[in-house]
Amino acid sequence: MNEQADMILLETEEKMEKSIHALEREYASVRTGRANPNMLDRIMVSYYGVDTPLKQVASISVPEAQQLYIKPFDKSVLKDIEYAINTSNLELPPRNDGTGIRLLLPPLTGERRRQLVKDVEKMAEAGKVAIRHIRREGNEHLKKLDLTEDDEKGYLEDVQKLTDDYVARVDKLTKEKSDELLDV
Repeated sequence: MNEQADMILLETEEKMEKSIHALEREYASVRTGRANPNMLDRIMVSYYGVDTPLKQVASISVPEAQQLYIKPFDKSVLKDIEYAINTSNLELPPRNDGTGIRLLLPPLTGERRRQLVKDVEKMAEAGKVAIRHIRREGNEHLKKLDLTEDDEKGYLEDVQKLTDDYVARVDKLTKEKSDELLDV
């Protein structure tokens, strides 16, 4: 066994795992009709002139299945949170009650659900492309090593097996998310 080749395999697997985690975060921000605080992960609030993630300036709770309640730690940032939500692509009107903001999630229409499934499938394809890119990098690094022909072939097969496993995980996550979106 070659230590350098083993390290390349490990690094390749770590990068593929990170791609899966990135895809899971993207899927968490897709609205499914049920309130989920993760759908606000991408919202940045101007807090004293610095773009800050919403979760760092407010607590987010789910009082009902179709509702989120955002309560800022500092009331002076309430208007900034409201502005950040209005300018985001959430398409949910914030309701400011003076101490916090309510977001009511309307039920998703069949057409909107199908559009979200298409969006999820695009995210999945981008995830698969990232994994294949990582495979290509790993293969290039392996080919630069002075390995015997048989060893090189074995390591390249290992990289391909990793790739197949991670692409299957992307497919599984995509099916789960699509089923969740289409579940009425």
